[in-house]
Amino acid sequence: MTWVILFIAGLLEVVWALMLKQSEGFTKPLPTIAFLISLFFSMFLLAQALKTLPVGTAYAVWTGIGAVGTAVLGIVWLGESRDIFKLFSLFMIVAGIIGLRLTSTAS
Repeated sequence: MTWVILFIAGLLEVVWALMLKQSEGFTKPLPTIAFLISLFFSMFLLAQALKTLPVGTAYAVWTGIGAVGTAVLGIVWLGESRDIFKLFSLFMIVAGIIGLRLTSTAS
């Protein structure tokens, strides 16, 4: 269950990163509110996962999910670059996340 909580925390990191962009420097109220809410719940769930998982593993997985998710949605939603090196780099982050999960002794 801890890994599910951490995964959701990572997905919420994607939400808050995208809402931060959409808030245009906190000048748009709705994206700013969405940013604050998703940031709070992302951090709350990360804190819950840290009760069981080692901090290095949990933080690396959380930021990895956030980085990959944000980059992929940036490509799809915001029209950001899709160059092959960027896609390969994202693949390597995913491989690292999987490796951390497979080598973790926490459940």
